[in-house]
This record gives sequence, structure tokens and C-alpha cells, in this order.
Amino acid sequence: MRILLVKTSSLGDVVHNLPVVSDLVRQFPAASIDWVVEESFAELPRLHPRVGRVIPVAVRRWRKHLLARETWRQIGEFRRAMGTEAYDVVLDTQGLLKSGLIARQAPLAPAGYRCGYSQGTVREPVAARFYDKGFDVPRSFHAVERNRMLAAAAFGYPLQDLPLDYGIAADRLAVPWLPAREYAVLLTGTSRDDKLWPEPDWQALGMALVATGLTCVLPSGTATERERAGRLATAIGRAVVAPAMGLRDMAALLAGAAIVVGVDTGIVHLGAALGRPTLALFCGSNPDLTGVHAGPRAINLGAAGAPPSAGTAVAAALKLLD
Repeated sequence: MRILLVKTSSLGDVVHNLPVVSDLVRQFPAASIDWVVEESFAELPRLHPRVGRVIPVAVRRWRKHLLARETWRQIGEFRRAMGTEAYDVVLDTQGLLKSGLIARQAPLAPAGYRCGYSQGTVREPVAARFYDKGFDVPRSFHAVERNRMLAAAAFGYPLQDLPLDYGIAADRLAVPWLPAREYAVLLTGTSRDDKLWPEPDWQALGMALVATGLTCVLPSGTATERERAGRLATAIGRAVVAPAMGLRDMAALLAGAAIVVGVDTGIVHLGAALGRPTLALFCGSNPDLTGVHAGPRAINLGAAGAPPSAGTAVAAALKLLD
């Protein structure tokens, strides 16, 4: 059986879709599973050993330059890449117009079909027009379970006996700047200012973690994030500002962490997926349907307009370290 998964973005959503691969492999051990994903997140599906071909797409970049000849050349290359295999099942767990259109580009094997959420439960109802089969999956479930429920309905297997398994593993990162002692990863940056947690609270949390014997590692990407991480590292004391790194190296960094603490950002979901004790801090969004989801070793605190206090976060982090 050849299966194509369509889940293009964003980072956290792609992580949330990884358990679908593990579920399918348990049901169909000989299945070949490919995945269409935004180019900037292509490393994530590759972290699962049972994902075969990863097909990058660049919708985010293309729509900014739709009139450019190079854009249409790249779109043509993508369509040719999609056309090299015929699939028994194409499963769109994104549920958007763009993902429905992508699913439609994939050729089908005899008796093959494209499927996704039903028109009544899909995120963008127009997407359902591109499926041969649609399945009712209530939107009240967490994103991880909703993806898994859709796959179970599409392939006709029971979900209740399947353990939650993101299926990824990564070796610990080995670089000169990484401390030799045990460390905590603090993910202080995010895409929106209203999701940021106050720096004094980060300082209090970092110092509490240092008191347990850990070193704090603060990843950074943008110049603003590096400046914030630098200020916090100085205030915390035993802390290191990590340089910008790709997703594979980031996964390796998280895999070696004693604990991962982060605001609402896709990387914090990767920490939970790797099985690390993970604390997610919500300030400008709600965790009900898209919080970290990995059992008792993953804790969500706060909500939109109600960020957790430093004391609450410290208590939760120490509980995860027990």
C-alpha cells in the first residue's frame, strides 16, 4: 500500500501529525508512506524513520511572487514530483483549500482515493470538494487526536488500543558550546508579542532550574530573540545562548534536555514529541486544542490574556523534574 500524507504547515501542526505515521505503520507494517510539507519544515517528517519520500512544497513563498516566471517553474517541478508515484490513499489532515488542491495533484492507483475531513468538520469547507471520501471528526478534540481519528476512520481501524507515539528519535547534539552537565532548554521566542512571557518571570524560572544543578540553554533565531536570550542568560547566570540552528540540530538539542520550557511556539511541541518533560506557557493563545500533548510528562499552563505566574511555572517545572 502506498500512502501520501498532506500536512504542510505550520511547525506545530506538522509535529501533531507524526503519530498518524506510527498508527499507520502498526496497522500496515509494509505500507510505504510519503508526505507533502512546506519546504521550511521538511526536516520534521524525515525524523520519523518510516516516512519515505518527503515532497517539499513552497506555497508560502510562491503566493508572494505569483507573477514571477521562476515561481511557475518551481510549481511545475512540484507537480512533476507529485506525479512520479500513484497512491492507494491520499490523506489530507490539513483541511484547507491549499492542502485540498495539493491532494488533488497526486495520481491514484486503481481503486485509490483521496480523503479528509467531511465538509461539516473540515477547517475550510471548500477543501472537502477535492476528496473522494470525507469523514466526520468533531473539532472539539485536540489536534493530535483529531489527526489520528481521521486516519483511523479513513483506513478503518480502531484507535483506542494504539498508544500515542510520535515515532521520532534524535541523538544528543554534540557541539563545543553545549554544556557537558545536564541542561534545560528555554524557548523564549515566538511569532507574536502577545505570546511572550515576561523576562523577569523567565529569570525567576531559570534561576530555579539552575538551583537544581541544571544549566539553561536559550535557543535564538532572529536578532530580537538573540538580544532577549542574551539578557536572560546574563541575569540567570549559568546559561548559554544557542546559535540559530536547523530543525534536525534543534531536535538533537531537545533530545538531550532534562526539561524543555517554552512559550506557544512550534519547537515546544517537538520537545514533547521527543518524550522530554515539557512545560508550555500560554499567554496570548489557548492550549485546549493545540497545547503540548504527550501524557503526564507534558504540562500546559496559562491561557489567552492569563499568563501563568513565575511561581506556578517554577512549581510545574520542578514537578516534571521529579
